[in-house]
Amino acid sequence: MFNARDGEWLAHLTGVTKKGVGIRCERQVSAVTPPPDIDYCFAPLKHARLDYVVQKAAELGARRLRPVITRRTIAERVNLDRMRANVIEAAEQCNLVFVPDVHEPVKLPRLLCDWETERALVHCDETAAIANPIEALRPLRAPAAVLIGPEGGFTEEEKALLASAPFVTAISLGPRIMRADTAAVAALTLLQAVLGDWHHKP
Repeated sequence: MFNARDGEWLAHLTGVTKKGVGIRCERQVSAVTPPPDIDYCFAPLKHARLDYVVQKAAELGARRLRPVITRRTIAERVNLDRMRANVIEAAEQCNLVFVPDVHEPVKLPRLLCDWETERALVHCDETAAIANPIEALRPLRAPAAVLIGPEGGFTEEEKALLASAPFVTAISLGPRIMRADTAAVAALTLLQAVLGDWHHKP
């Protein structure tokens, strides 16, 4: 068993009643190991595809999951309890001693207005000025976040809003147009490789 405060412990079940269970903790197996300070901001998808990206974000070491409502967001409602259940399941399956925080949904303009300016915000844009995403990310440092838009992409107004923010960096994911769930995995992988705990200095 584990939690985000005490880490992972070897524990024994001591009793089961209608009101609950008893557990005896024997010894700590692993300390809490939070991943690099990288957030995953995303326009929610529907049902199974949302489950998928939430699980993969947890597995790839996102510290926080932040749903963002855009003009073209398809999902009408966001089931935060289901998202939390998915990140817990991913943590258990992958032996992570950390569970990402799941935030309340926020509209894109509000997200940008309230943004912590010391945190770099990376978003995917096939028209990014620097074609090589590694080169575009190299000047950045954690804390950081990646923003994945909706299936229909950002509107021109939203693109202009992102371009006007000094803390936003646009990166390209190559010549192919990806679905939002595929783009999420690709972008988080890039951030971990360049800014996160996949990066090893020579």
